[in-house]
Amino acid sequence: MKKSFLSGLSLIVLLVACLTACQDHRIPLPGQSIQSNGPKPAYAPDMDPQMLAIIEELGRLNPTPLYTLSPQEARMRPSVKDAVNSLLDKNKIVAPKSNVSISQRMIPGWGGTPIRIVIYTPAGASSSAPVIVYMHGGGWVIASPEVYESSSVALAQNTGAVVVSVDYRLAPENKFPTAHEDSYAAYKWVKENAASISGNPAKVAVAGESAGGNMAVTVSMMARDRGLSLPVHILSVYPVANNDLTTESYNKYANAMPLSRPLVEWFVDKYFRSPADGDTPYISLVDVADLRGLPPTTIIAAEIDPLQTEGMQLRDKLGSQGVKVDYRLYTGVTHEFFGTYAIVKKAEEAQAFAAMQLRDAFK
Repeated sequence: MKKSFLSGLSLIVLLVACLTACQDHRIPLPGQSIQSNGPKPAYAPDMDPQMLAIIEELGRLNPTPLYTLSPQEARMRPSVKDAVNSLLDKNKIVAPKSNVSISQRMIPGWGGTPIRIVIYTPAGASSSAPVIVYMHGGGWVIASPEVYESSSVALAQNTGAVVVSVDYRLAPENKFPTAHEDSYAAYKWVKENAASISGNPAKVAVAGESAGGNMAVTVSMMARDRGLSLPVHILSVYPVANNDLTTESYNKYANAMPLSRPLVEWFVDKYFRSPADGDTPYISLVDVADLRGLPPTTIIAAEIDPLQTEGMQLRDKLGSQGVKVDYRLYTGVTHEFFGTYAIVKKAEEAQAFAAMQLRDAFK
């Protein structure tokens, strides 16, 4: 009788905890009430209303296609982050509060040239916390840790890890493979100096979005090939993984926003020394790279994205070469959705999934 009573009590406690957690999970952030009732673009008739509101605002803030500008001009134009903040301001909604401290320092990049890292440390982090080395997107040509700060903040808060965002050098001032090598140099620095940022060198993961999602994989390849211990996990969000701009998703979403085929062509023209760079293992992960022996990998993908097909191809290639891979495709959202959780509910869900995968890897 006593055993039965305790078992029943335990079950009740478990159910209450579950219901509480589920209820909390359903509570939307204030900005997630923002939606657009405008017409959906022809290339994405099923775009989520929250995502559409951001895409419309981005088009209003930045009506000139980036690929018609110089790199220097493009870097000054509003980003998806700016569109999110603009919509929050218009609706008099305060952005989600973060409990993360931010610092920065200079470290040696490729060839010893100093590069900047931005360090996001969650409140209450242990003196030997896990570390996530994060590479931002922007086609190796635009953007910065600040442009992608919402992703770094969420990863830090949701995992309890210190996030090190790499301000790798951009093209065309610094051609291929500078960004890749700078990112590897930052990973190596973290492995050798984790204690200086209150990190645990045995629990280091890599993560990135778009071009950064590509480099999360290639940094791991470099570590394997150069005798440096591997990261415990790879988080690759809508990665560049191939050199084929004629895939099904490239054709379907050739004119999508915020990423289109003309913009990708502009990026690679600026970063590659010649078209042959696109056929190297660091770019053509699907066709050329040897992915054997890489750590478990999580791929997060967006439906409305020219890179959707190659994300699936990367999933299949990793699996065929014996790498444990988890893949999740979020429908109704575009490239760059991962950091838009202040408005887009599916971005919040993707952040939660990514954090769960990373927390499990850090155990």
